[in-house]
Amino acid sequence: MASSTVTSSQPERPARPNLAFRQLRGRRSPAEFAALVRRAAREIGERVSCDARYIGRVEAGEIRCPNYAYERVFLHMFPGRTLTDLGFAPRSSVRGRAARTAGEAPEVFAPDAGSGESGGIPDPYDPQDPHEKDPLNHEESDVLRRAFMTGGGATVAAATLAPLGLNTPATAAERPPRRAGTPEATALEEAVRRIRLLDDRHGADGLYRRAAAPLRAAYALLDAGATRQTTADRLHAGAGELAISVGWLAHDSGRFDDARSHYAEALATARMTGDPALEAHAFCNTAFLARDAGRPREAVRAAQAAQRAARPLGSDRLMSLLALREAGGWAGLADRTGCEQALVRAQALFDRGRSDADPEWMSFYGEAELEGLEAQCWSTLGDWRRASRHARRAAHLQDPHFTRNIALYTAELADDLAREGRPDEAAEAGLRVLGLLDQVQSSRIQTMLAGTARVLLPHRRTSGVSAFLDRHASLPRRV
Repeated sequence: MASSTVTSSQPERPARPNLAFRQLRGRRSPAEFAALVRRAAREIGERVSCDARYIGRVEAGEIRCPNYAYERVFLHMFPGRTLTDLGFAPRSSVRGRAARTAGEAPEVFAPDAGSGESGGIPDPYDPQDPHEKDPLNHEESDVLRRAFMTGGGATVAAATLAPLGLNTPATAAERPPRRAGTPEATALEEAVRRIRLLDDRHGADGLYRRAAAPLRAAYALLDAGATRQTTADRLHAGAGELAISVGWLAHDSGRFDDARSHYAEALATARMTGDPALEAHAFCNTAFLARDAGRPREAVRAAQAAQRAARPLGSDRLMSLLALREAGGWAGLADRTGCEQALVRAQALFDRGRSDADPEWMSFYGEAELEGLEAQCWSTLGDWRRASRHARRAAHLQDPHFTRNIALYTAELADDLAREGRPDEAAEAGLRVLGLLDQVQSSRIQTMLAGTARVLLPHRRTSGVSAFLDRHASLPRRV
């Protein structure tokens, strides 16, 4: 297990809290405000991966001036105000750099010849920002860029995003590292956010193969040591969260052994550093994996362990999700009573609402996910009518931002309807999922569709079923 050595260094400039921005958030939680930012971005055609931690960093003053995409979104949200009105520093004052003029073209980083990446073909998994690679951008992206493009330990950090769109030589992680600081910790946290965002939009299959290098780089940063204890804590938490994110990509793409290994790595990191939030997250995903892998008793035990770790954190929504993980295990054991009791507990905890204690990674957990996980429980118990009702609600309630989950819930609905004996409705739902597969790559969803197709085969002559079966049969076969 990697360790981190803290050494002395010059004190960093203390951040000044952005009280104006905090006032604008009002009584909303950071996660709720982040959702408003993402919605505003979609309204003007921007794509930003805003979450609760980003809002926290802005309010803490860590981000003195947002990038151009966020600037456009914030000014759209608060018309008539300037960045200064929102509590940000003028762009010209950030690190002593002037804003880019019209005559200054952004520097373009050429792909490394040995990287295997093509500089002329846009990456379908990279939500492009036209200013993303501009070296004269702003404080936040300047920090990230130095973490990705310079030597030593920062070069190690470069690998954290190279498989996700930045072209950094594969040998970068092999160079002698220097001690990690705030830029590397920030780069690691951004890598986790990017993976989560891309998974929400596109599913795991196209991402997992590219995520191993960022994880290796994260633990290389830990081995390099940190300049301060607070930085070491961020690096450990970031590495653990990245291990969970990579584990989820393996899990969702059907690589259960790989997923189990990554979750165990995250759990070891959590135990080593005494991080109950990371421990709860690792056990949460372990319970989900155990359920999917056909080990329901392990799923129950892992979910209960997660609840013990999470109880002091004060997040009712987290406890609600963990109760659902437990319910899934009880359903796998065919224990209807245990499942129903856990479902009731999950609903009661969910109804208490959001709070600032909710972890950043739980941005996906809303009413739609609650309905979707309950649908899976009833499906496992063979109650297809209840399962289809909850799956329909889940698909209807899901935020359009989570394309992968819309496809997942609709696939669940199609399978439940098929087994309930409603082949025409099942085929209609299945066709909707097929229409999303150009945006989503998930082995889980494709496996569910294959099961639905098998159930519908005897009903080929039913209205709409043959169209679904033919279109499903034309899908490219997975290697």
